[in-house]
Amino acid sequence: MNINIKNITHKYDVDVLHDISFILEGYKSVAIIGISGSGKSTLLRLMSGIERPTSGDIYIDGQNVLDPLYKKHIGFIFQHHNLFPHLSLEENITLVLEKTRGVDKLTAKETAHKYLSLLHLEDQVYKKPKNVSGGQAQRASIARALSVDPSTIFMDEPTASLDPILTFEVLSAVQELRVLGKNFVFVTHVLSFVRDFADYVVFMHEGNIAEHGTPDILDHPKHQAFKDFMMKVK
Repeated sequence: MNINIKNITHKYDVDVLHDISFILEGYKSVAIIGISGSGKSTLLRLMSGIERPTSGDIYIDGQNVLDPLYKKHIGFIFQHHNLFPHLSLEENITLVLEKTRGVDKLTAKETAHKYLSLLHLEDQVYKKPKNVSGGQAQRASIARALSVDPSTIFMDEPTASLDPILTFEVLSAVQELRVLGKNFVFVTHVLSFVRDFADYVVFMHEGNIAEHGTPDILDHPKHQAFKDFMMKVK
């Protein structure tokens, strides 16, 4: 995966990101970490094209993230599963495939079953979100994201609302997805997952990229804010 971030600034009521520029090539799984309010989720959303930056440009694998064609090749997994509550897990996937990708009903159903089985949900296919556990619902949302065959999957704190057991369940399922050859960019507070799954780490502080490198930077932080962060989360 090639990431090229050029002079990105983003504002809501206040400045959230401050003229960030960053180039990264050749990594498959990039973790973005930092304290709440550091700008990590905002950067993730901008990289996915879900939000438009106040100024600047972002290119992933040579493609502007605001290009509609780029958006056809990404999947996004939110903090909460975001499944349609009145639909079964199967229907949550088939609806997306039929309505946004023009897939026929039979193929959409086969695809839904394929990815729900991949996430170990083959026995939950016809249940509605309220009738499965939080971990199962989040895994179904991952299956939905995978069903469109994205090149890159963005995950924004996918276990934020889950207890430790369900967190382990979801993150274990994500780790099994390595074999699919997808790119991942994710925000998480679970550093054990960062160590196990990421091959590059970006540490955000006060709207800037304060430090970045391979996961061994977690053991040898240089920026003072990063040192403080690691002291508190170990």
